[in-house]
Amino acid sequence: MVTSTSTPVETGYPWPIETTRLNNGLRVVVSEDRSAPVVCVNLWYDVGSRHEPEGQTGFAHLFEHLMFEGSVHVQKTEHMRLVQGNGGSLNATTNPDRTNYFETMPSEHLELAIWLEADRMGGLVPALTQETLDNQREVVKNERRQRYDNVPYGDAWLRLLPLLYPPGHPYHHATIGSMEDLNAAGLETFRAFHRQYYAPNNAVLTVVGDTSAAEVFALADKYFGALEPVPDIPPAPNGHLTGPAEHPARQTVTGKVPAPRIYLSHRTHPFGSAGYDTVTVLATVLGSGRGSRLYQRLADGARIAQPDYVGAYGVDLAHAPAPLIITATAKDGVDAATLEAGLAEVVDGLATEPVTEAELERAKALLTTSWWRQLSTVGGRADTLGRYATQFGDPASAGYRLPGWQAVTAGDIADVAAQTLQPSSRVTLTYLPGDHS
Repeated sequence: MVTSTSTPVETGYPWPIETTRLNNGLRVVVSEDRSAPVVCVNLWYDVGSRHEPEGQTGFAHLFEHLMFEGSVHVQKTEHMRLVQGNGGSLNATTNPDRTNYFETMPSEHLELAIWLEADRMGGLVPALTQETLDNQREVVKNERRQRYDNVPYGDAWLRLLPLLYPPGHPYHHATIGSMEDLNAAGLETFRAFHRQYYAPNNAVLTVVGDTSAAEVFALADKYFGALEPVPDIPPAPNGHLTGPAEHPARQTVTGKVPAPRIYLSHRTHPFGSAGYDTVTVLATVLGSGRGSRLYQRLADGARIAQPDYVGAYGVDLAHAPAPLIITATAKDGVDAATLEAGLAEVVDGLATEPVTEAELERAKALLTTSWWRQLSTVGGRADTLGRYATQFGDPASAGYRLPGWQAVTAGDIADVAAQTLQPSSRVTLTYLPGDHS
C-alpha cells in the first residue's frame, strides 16, 4: 500500500484530511471526527451517464439499483438489512458525472460497511442474474413514470438537456436514460459495463467520523486490496464545448399542467471554475428566496409569478459549461408570453443593472449557511470530500469553494451575465395547459 498524507488545509476546511492509494489504484480519503460515535462510508465511482456509449444510456443509473440486489457473499436485499439492522442508513445516487454509494453507521460497524462496499465492487457480476436484471429494469421504468412522465413539468430536465447540448455530447441525454436502450441490452452487456467501470482504480472511498486514518487504511487494504484494477478505462466521450450556445433554442409543450411555466437556461462555465463560482452567486441573487430579484419583481412586484414557483439554480456539471436554469410559473390569468417577458427582463437586467452590496451580502450569507450545513454531518462531509477527490484529484480542494464564492464581486456578476446570459444563446422551454403534449 502506497501512502501519502496531508495536513489540515488553510482554505476554509477545518477538519483533518488524510489520504492513501492502494496498489490497485483505489484512493482512500479519511477525515477523523470524534464528536459522535458515527461514521459515514462513501464510495464514489467515476462513472455517470456522460460515460455511457451510444445505445447504452441509463446503464449507470440502473447499476445504482442493481448494486443493492446481491453480490457473491451478500444475498438479495441483505445489504440493506445488514446496514439498517445495525443502526445505519444507506442510499445511492447517480448523475451525469458520477455514481456514489454511502452508509452512515455506528462507528463500531465501520468494518461491516467497508466489507459490504468491497463485496459488491468485486462480486456483483458473478451474482447478477437475468431475473434480477429484468426486475430492476421494470423498477427503473416505473421510476421514470413516477418522477418524469406522469408528473406535471416532470420531464423538463429531459427536454432541457438535448436543447442545451448537441447530439453526441455526453450531457445530451439524461441519467434516467432510454427505456429502449435498457430493453435492448442483454445480460452480458450489463456485466461488461460493470467490469469496465466499477473498479478500484476508478473509485474513491471516503470515510468521515469516529475512526482513524490508520484503521480505515488497514480495512480498505484488507477488503479492497485484492480486487484487480481495470487497465485502460475509457474516458467519457468528447465533451469539449466552450461557453454559451451559438444559437437560441425553443420548445413548447402543451399538456396536463395546471398553469403556464417557463424555463430559461444558458450554458455558462464548468463546475469548479471561478466562472461557475460567479454563476452560483448570480443564481442566488436572482432566484433564492423572498429577497431575490425574481421574487421581488415577478412574484411580489408585478404579481405575474406564483411565489412558491420562481427561482434560479445552477446544475453542478464539471466537464462542460454547466447550465443555469431560471424558472417561474404563472399566476392565474397570466399568459406565458407575459411571464416570459418578465423573466427575460430580470435576467437581461443583470448585465446592465449592477447587483447591490446588500444583494451580494445576502447571497453570500445564504451560500455560507448552505455550505456549512452540508459539512455539518459526517455524510455531507464524506460526500463533499469524495466529490473533490474524484472530480479534481484532491479532497482538500473542497476548501476553496466557499472562499471562491466570497470573493465574487458585483462586477464579476455583470461580466458573467453579459458573457453567458445573452438572448442569442438562450434555451426557452414553455409548458402550456392543454389536452395533449
